Amino acid sequence: MDLKLEVVPIPVTDIDAAKSFYVDQVGFHLDHDLDPADGMRIVQMTPPGSACSVVVGDGLPLGAPGSVKGVQLVVEDIDAARAGLVERGVPVSEVQQLGPEGSPGSRFCFFADPDGNTWAVQELKSS
Repeated sequence: MDLKLEVVPIPVTDIDAAKSFYVDQVGFHLDHDLDPADGMRIVQMTPPGSACSVVVGDGLPLGAPGSVKGVQLVVEDIDAARAGLVERGVPVSEVQQLGPEGSPGSRFCFFADPDGNTWAVQELKSS
């Protein structure tokens, strides 16, 4: 039996600000922005190339804004990914070496959304 992780909830205070941050700055694709019932809004977005999406919204049990820590995005070229984030105005850390030099998966940078939910970007080359 497959167990596929397909949606990660991200609790935020301002849905429109979060949507703008993730779509316009980080570069996620907007899958949908729905109001399925009174008092409920669901905004789902997917990072480019990912099978897993994030969801923000109202009327959902998502937790306290800013409480999600360490969600990880994986990229082939962390320098290019970081440069793209910086170009789009995302406050992102410098690239950090968190393991032995040349060790696969040991280069990271980090950023937070406007509510303080934190993200890691890891370089993991496929070859």
